[in-house]
Amino acid sequence: MRYGNGLEIPDSLEDVCAPDRMALIVYDMQVGVLGQLPDGAEITARVLRVVEAARRGGYPVIFLRHMFLPKRLSGKFALRMAMSWQQVDTVEEVHPILQRDTPGFQLVPELRPTADEIVFDKTSMSAFEGTPLAATLRDLGIGAYAIVGVALEIGIAPTVTHSTDLGFVPVVVSDAVGGRDTEAMDRAWADFSFQGHTMVTDIDTLVPLLEKSA
Repeated sequence: MRYGNGLEIPDSLEDVCAPDRMALIVYDMQVGVLGQLPDGAEITARVLRVVEAARRGGYPVIFLRHMFLPKRLSGKFALRMAMSWQQVDTVEEVHPILQRDTPGFQLVPELRPTADEIVFDKTSMSAFEGTPLAATLRDLGIGAYAIVGVALEIGIAPTVTHSTDLGFVPVVVSDAVGGRDTEAMDRAWADFSFQGHTMVTDIDTLVPLLEKSA
């Protein structure tokens, strides 16, 4: 830990690994998302390992789910992005996905939140936009979070960047996040390194620190 301006400034993973300093965010571990990834089952197993360790250590655990709005409520950006992602040329060809209360919208069954945990639904890529996440962490006095889930290149990277603008310290668990576009994922890792705003760790390093709090 370093010190300045009367503040404790975290310098290492050990400095933030305490239940009153760090929460675990589980990003978009949904049936319809993981079904698009060839290693979805492996990612789920690795994420579950971190979640279970956080639970044993008494850490706050918050799940995120993404939903796309019905076509009638989708605006210019949403429709433009949908056409790009689905590689279609007209709005009429867009097929709504991850709609609320559909099977694909649900979290995978291995990751059922407990009574002490919560699920926040979002329509944005950043978990901190349009959700109570920032307010929840601040009310708990928590200034750091570890993040696991999918997809790194689509949603986790924007979440990390947004959160640092809000004053949070992100910890990305490298082998407990997944994605589909290898080149885009490599760019995300390079950006984390270049900006220096993110702690990057792995499961074998993080889990003992989480469980140490138990």
